[in-house]
Amino acid sequence: MGCYNSTVINATAEEVWEKLNDFHDLSWSENVVESVKKTGNKPGNKPGAQRILNGAFHETLLSIDNEARVFTYSINDGPGAVSKDNVQGYVGTVSVHPVTDANSAFVEWKSEWENENEESVADFCNPIYHALLQDLKGHFS
Repeated sequence: MGCYNSTVINATAEEVWEKLNDFHDLSWSENVVESVKKTGNKPGNKPGAQRILNGAFHETLLSIDNEARVFTYSINDGPGAVSKDNVQGYVGTVSVHPVTDANSAFVEWKSEWENENEESVADFCNPIYHALLQDLKGHFS
């Protein structure tokens, strides 16, 4: 089990990727992200970059591929269902693909983890990822 959310955005894949490829910049998500605190010394486009979202989600950029327009990240600690006591091995993947017949972008946000109660993590995370994608979509409309 895991999380899976997706949307089509009325912008090119390149335009959408340009907004997503800095791990420290979530300015496009005004309804979900209240604060982003950069931690560590890595820039937001290099593996190892770290951030704390809304004072609660401690995340690390694991990989980034600008050509494929995909990045992976871990949640190292967070509130409730995604706390380090409740979940291990949490890896999220965000990818952007062109929709060639509409000159738009298909964005996927998915994640996997190890946990005995996987459903509680999905119930917690899916609404957040859905809201993030709605903010991203709204940014381009």
